[in-house]
Amino acid sequence: MDLFASTAQQRIEALREEISRHDNAYYVLDAPTIPDVEYDRLFRELQALEAEHPELRTPDSPTQRVGGKPLAQFPPVRHRVPMLSIRTETDTEASGAQAFDARVRRELGLVESDADVDYAAELKFDGLAINLRYEHGLLVQAATRGDGETGEDVSSNVRTMRCVPLRLKGEAPEVMEIRGEVYMRRDDFEALNRRQADAGDKTFVNPRNAAAGSIRQLDPAIAAKRPLSFFAYGLGETIGWQVPATHGEVLDAIAAFGLPVCEHRRVVRGATGLAEFHAHIARLRDSLPFDIDGVVYKVNSLELQRQLGFVTREPRWAVAHKYPAQEALTVLRGIEVQVGRTGALTPVARLEPVFVGGVTVTNATLHNQDEIDRKDVRIGDWVIVRRAGDVIPEVVAPVIERRQGELPRFRLLEQFPTCPVCGSHVVRGEDEAVARCTGGLFCPAQRKQALLHFAGRRAMDIEGLGDKLVDQLVDAAIVKTPVDLYRLGVLALASLERMGEKSAQNLLAAIEKSRSTTLARFIFALGIRNVGEATARDLARHFGSLDALIAATAEALQQVQDVGPIVARSIVEFFDEPHNREVIEQLRAAGVHWPEGEPAPAAAGALAGQTFVLTGTLPSLSRDEAKALIEAQGGKVAGSVSKRTTYVVAGADAGSKLAKAQELGVDILDEDGLRDLLRKTDTNS
Repeated sequence: MDLFASTAQQRIEALREEISRHDNAYYVLDAPTIPDVEYDRLFRELQALEAEHPELRTPDSPTQRVGGKPLAQFPPVRHRVPMLSIRTETDTEASGAQAFDARVRRELGLVESDADVDYAAELKFDGLAINLRYEHGLLVQAATRGDGETGEDVSSNVRTMRCVPLRLKGEAPEVMEIRGEVYMRRDDFEALNRRQADAGDKTFVNPRNAAAGSIRQLDPAIAAKRPLSFFAYGLGETIGWQVPATHGEVLDAIAAFGLPVCEHRRVVRGATGLAEFHAHIARLRDSLPFDIDGVVYKVNSLELQRQLGFVTREPRWAVAHKYPAQEALTVLRGIEVQVGRTGALTPVARLEPVFVGGVTVTNATLHNQDEIDRKDVRIGDWVIVRRAGDVIPEVVAPVIERRQGELPRFRLLEQFPTCPVCGSHVVRGEDEAVARCTGGLFCPAQRKQALLHFAGRRAMDIEGLGDKLVDQLVDAAIVKTPVDLYRLGVLALASLERMGEKSAQNLLAAIEKSRSTTLARFIFALGIRNVGEATARDLARHFGSLDALIAATAEALQQVQDVGPIVARSIVEFFDEPHNREVIEQLRAAGVHWPEGEPAPAAAGALAGQTFVLTGTLPSLSRDEAKALIEAQGGKVAGSVSKRTTYVVAGADAGSKLAKAQELGVDILDEDGLRDLLRKTDTNS
């Protein structure tokens, strides 16, 4: 081997080791050690070196996770050690754990005076069972459980999963089969369904179906794009390895070999320990990032497992202890809507009462019109209803096989053209999933949110008017619209809980001070959708008076810098609503005023004159934090993309705004790009 090849091999081996270490930190330990951009740089360097030296490419290289050619079918795999199922205990109370312990003690011939049995207690994951076969530490095969005797070879798909090591850490035995569950986290499932819907592809009913469907893709390239995870929970065939004495020690050893093992596991004593673990996980269940449908108990001693043996192909030494079902079938009787704090109209299913997740459910959310259309839910359908803990029950999907005839579809805007709470018009933006009430200043459902925004520091700046006080004022029917703030007296305020005369006087002074404001602040305080501080300043500067703004057409509004069709439509719809105009006139009559025609001060800073649009979810910055950073350097944040947009900052699950930016040729930044831009401008300023 020449010097160049030798140097390349050393670098390739170093890169493989480093990338595998980062994969383990990110996917197994959930503790990433480097940013994504640095990981990508290392990965690209390894790809380039292997392309230049193909003879140095090995099966355990991280570059081999991309997936091979599509398969015609999955070859069958006969398991050396059968993958048997375990018995299910459907008694979801503590008595279920007691019954299992009693059976084990009886089979072992133990009497009451004998010591408690030690058990390994784990979670019962809701996914797809997989057998991973390693030979001399190298992953050579991955197979599904199948019928327990014979499964399917899904090696190409499992290789794409970065949480599954291609080579075991440490001194590996001649043969080691590791068994576990392929699953999908709930957040990954939601993101996958959003991507599927955006692409016009089918969406999945639940994470388990998504995981099973992904691992059985004939095209590994598709599986590589699916966010699959894995937990190991046991062994198959082993050769050349001294198996530990207990199941708990087996799991510790598997983790040491570099495979992910769930942290929620314990070794407990007797029936009391089992019942306590079952109750503990029940409390945690809804906060877990993945679905489970129970816990699993196994006699911890492998020698005692051998003594207990099997009955009808199920081990006597293990049981799955279930929780109450979180999904059930019922009939959808009708659909109504609820109006939220921001004016969003949420369709709500009225159900035939059904017991699910420990309670009787009669209502469930349908999220929005797009979700109803995507799931093809119709009034009169049999539907799957899901309830997890304190989460609002939701309709997961209809049972199409039970549908009889052509059932009526729900059309929100047709059936609710006006708000069921206040009678204001209901609108839906072309790039929005949610329909909204336009009566923001008037609608009782939006009352608290509208008042908090109106009184905010960057709006009318009424110091002392916070969440708790707004709750009291609204709940006591003292304040219904912002106008009522200017009619408050000391006696009404002093009667409220924790509101003495001094506090009341301070609040009234703050309200009085707010009567004198600026046009830009007042426009922002109105809470017009898609109109932030920067846009409010531009509108005030351009029109000079509130009356001119109210009278402006959509075309006239789009002459304002950074006001596109979406923002213009939001402004027109807001001022077209008579309820809103009435509240505005009452505010002016109450003495709220500002200097007419006074221009807003021009923004200073290195980003002055540049317009940004934020879309999607950024890795570490909230929308408000990103906006504050941009505005601190004089930039403006707009609600829609136009030819005048300087940059679009796009995060995960960016939607139509990103597509519009690409169509118009607008520069696109991710969070790192935004931070780099801010650093450069900060350095130059």
